[in-house]
Amino acid sequence: MIGLATSPTSLSAMLIKSRAIVLHTFKYNDTSSIAVLFTEERGMVSFVVRLPKSHRSSRKPQLFHPLALLEVEWAPRDKVSLQSLRNVSLATPYCNLPYDPAKASIAFFLSEFLYHSLRGETANYPLFEYITTSFLWLDTALKGYANFHLVFLMRLSRFLGFYPNTDRADSCPYFDLLNSCFTLAPPLHGHFIDSTEAQHLPTLLRMNYDTMHLFSFTRSQRNRLLDVMNSYYSLHIPDFPHLKSLDVLRDLFG
Repeated sequence: MIGLATSPTSLSAMLIKSRAIVLHTFKYNDTSSIAVLFTEERGMVSFVVRLPKSHRSSRKPQLFHPLALLEVEWAPRDKVSLQSLRNVSLATPYCNLPYDPAKASIAFFLSEFLYHSLRGETANYPLFEYITTSFLWLDTALKGYANFHLVFLMRLSRFLGFYPNTDRADSCPYFDLLNSCFTLAPPLHGHFIDSTEAQHLPTLLRMNYDTMHLFSFTRSQRNRLLDVMNSYYSLHIPDFPHLKSLDVLRDLFG
């Protein structure tokens, strides 16, 4: 077989180098997996990952644990749903996140949440930066992160276009989940939370990672907020499922 000569200049022009976040992996066949990554340069991209059996290989399965921060390189192929990685390496290794059981459970839940939330998402630099800086914060947090997933998901909704409007929170007792606003009366479509639960939203919106330890929720309140968050996203993102990892997180941080 005769190969075509390619100059270094033309080859580099064909390649994309990008930071990426691992959202989901699953088995493809006996020698390969599919890795769904949110990349800084192209948004959501699915790759075929061939995992050599050699222990010396640099492409180890550990690279693709949930929310791993990678540097990837590939030659994009149009009209092909699965791309092939040319090079992959860790961009920023976590010190604690994959090894702490509580943090690893959060990572597993949020990687599943992001996998379903970001489907079809193209390059979005502010969103990518928000996600990476959030998980680097969690990696180094020593305590006070029990509400991290709630704060993360609430602020994520701003990037996806359905951040709650709290302008009438003081005077309106109901929160309309479909239209993302407070109302005087229950909306006719039935997707709402009443005053008992709606009062927690302004509190949650005031939290950030550095101050969230100052706020506390009971077990039932935190569990209910998780359910509300899942319902809220399912109303705004087509085919958003009930997440299997939700029950694990409910048991851990409820």
